[in-house]
Amino acid sequence: MSGADAIAGKRIVLGVSGSIASYKAADIASKLMQAGALVDVVLTRSAQEFITSLTFRSLTHRLVITDLFDANSEDPLEHVEIARQADAIVIAPATANVMAKLTHGLADDALSTIVLASEAPVLIAPAMEHHMWANTATQVNVATLKERGFNFAGPNEGRLASGAVGSGRLVETAEILEALGEILAANQDLAGRHIVVSAGGTQEPIDPVRVVTNRSSGKQGYAFAEAARDRGARVTLVTAASLANPAGIKVVKVESARQMLAAVSDALNDAADALVMAAAVADWEPISAAGQKMKKVEGQDRLTIEMQKTPDILAQVSGLPGIKVGFAAETEDLLNNARAKLEGKKLDMIVANDVSATDAGFAVDTNRVVILDKSGGQEDLPLMSKREVADTVLDRVCGLFSG
Repeated sequence: MSGADAIAGKRIVLGVSGSIASYKAADIASKLMQAGALVDVVLTRSAQEFITSLTFRSLTHRLVITDLFDANSEDPLEHVEIARQADAIVIAPATANVMAKLTHGLADDALSTIVLASEAPVLIAPAMEHHMWANTATQVNVATLKERGFNFAGPNEGRLASGAVGSGRLVETAEILEALGEILAANQDLAGRHIVVSAGGTQEPIDPVRVVTNRSSGKQGYAFAEAARDRGARVTLVTAASLANPAGIKVVKVESARQMLAAVSDALNDAADALVMAAAVADWEPISAAGQKMKKVEGQDRLTIEMQKTPDILAQVSGLPGIKVGFAAETEDLLNNARAKLEGKKLDMIVANDVSATDAGFAVDTNRVVILDKSGGQEDLPLMSKREVADTVLDRVCGLFSG
């Protein structure tokens, strides 16, 4: 996984402080958005002397925080929530004043308060006159921040706003994004892993306009793909769903079970570490699809379509590389059916859910599942979001890697 790929799907706080280089922060915000990040911009009071919040609102399509005590804010604790949700904080440009505040733990504006309230990694990109950068006080502050785990990008040497040449120039946007990507990718539990995920309900053609399918929306599979990506994995998503392609993920579109089998097999042979088979694969397909649309015939009140079993994807890929996680979407006898599938398909783990429930399963954003493993373990999970289900199951996958 490249550093740039690690940014996709992440929530990034971009802090902009009062420097002539503030205009470059607009390019940073734009490139973060292009990389698939959700960007919250925080402007210090000094930064607003150089660049306006409208610029960043236009780029990020989000409100910009300019004041710790904004009377127009819908949430008086907005800065606390942003601090909690942030995957990383980037301060670019960072002035000597901002670094001094962070060194001494001050929280007298929105940016310093968010940094102090967040557990997210912080990347600082300084920009200032070379004498300010070389000043002993600044260098002591930088050393202190590095000891505390803050990350730095630059500054570079070059021509400064004053016309002088020296160290203090803001690094280029590409360097900031690369440094941020490396920070996000480092020490993630799926870094270096290739995870294959299937999603959606397959469509088995009856004729050129009709198919046999099911009610799967693909949401659970997409949640797995995005969770694996956010944990540092290289992800291949084989999908029959019509959802938007998630950023930073290789997406392979398929329709039928046979197409899904071929795509999953190819992905597993690409040094895969695990397969999460979240797709709802049709069990039956028409033996032969009509070449033209099947018309109503006068006097014909019934139509018989001869069906055959679709390929059993999990059974056919059992000998290919990777841990295998299956799904059992059932409407009755949930645990017995799931255990039979776990053993019959030689899976490492199976996620069972009752799709007859109205608040879990198909077409909703929540799920209630039971995780069974080949050693006989059983874990009943409460109702939770599909992303929470994905992270919980991936926790167990990571345990299998380490075990």
